[in-house]
Amino acid sequence: MDKSILRQAQQLQAKLAKAQEELGNMTVEATSGGGAFKVVIDGHQKVRSVDISPEVVEAKDVELLQDLVTAGVNEAITKSQELASKHLSSLTGGLNIPGLF
Repeated sequence: MDKSILRQAQQLQAKLAKAQEELGNMTVEATSGGGAFKVVIDGHQKVRSVDISPEVVEAKDVELLQDLVTAGVNEAITKSQELASKHLSSLTGGLNIPGLF
């Protein structure tokens, strides 16, 4: 195998590892219910924080709260996946590497 190809692969692997680490420090925010629910999630799709407006925390509104949480978390995960894809694709030159995104 050509040593320059191996070296390039090792360099790409190091860059991807660094990018993965950087993603852990990047966050996206999503809201639902006109801001009644807010979730912050990082580039590894880990929820960092949840903020629920006191107005929606009533026993009779449990279903509404559940819907707000579901919608907000799903939106945050989508944004986080888009962030990861955008961040990592800049390193791979647009190559679609299975399992990376």
